[in-house]
Amino acid sequence: MFNPKRYRDKAADYAERAKTATGSNEARELAKLEKRFTSLADNEQWLSDDHQKTVQIPGGVLDAALAEEEERVLRCLGAALIMQWNTLPTKLQRELFDNAGTMGELIDTAVLRAQIARFLHKHKDENPGV
Repeated sequence: MFNPKRYRDKAADYAERAKTATGSNEARELAKLEKRFTSLADNEQWLSDDHQKTVQIPGGVLDAALAEEEERVLRCLGAALIMQWNTLPTKLQRELFDNAGTMGELIDTAVLRAQIARFLHKHKDENPGV
């Protein structure tokens, strides 16, 4: 259920890239990404080790209703983000793209990133100047 390895691998990748960074700004950004993914790995590890200690809601209809509500909220947030995409700074766009690209299963990361890129390209001019 929980997989901190994919975040640790990503953090290690950014650490390696930071070693060969061409400038101090790039090195700083890569170090920041390494720290972020290390933190995600630590959180995922905590969840893996301690999820039984968290408050659990019994399964059934309530779980399905909560999942459906969360799905709706995420869809609304995603739509709102896409509507404002053109107004976001390029750095933030890249960061959001990188984060979104890591949300799927590790083996599907490249496929997911390509799908996100195609979607963003297809819809890039739908809300110009919003």
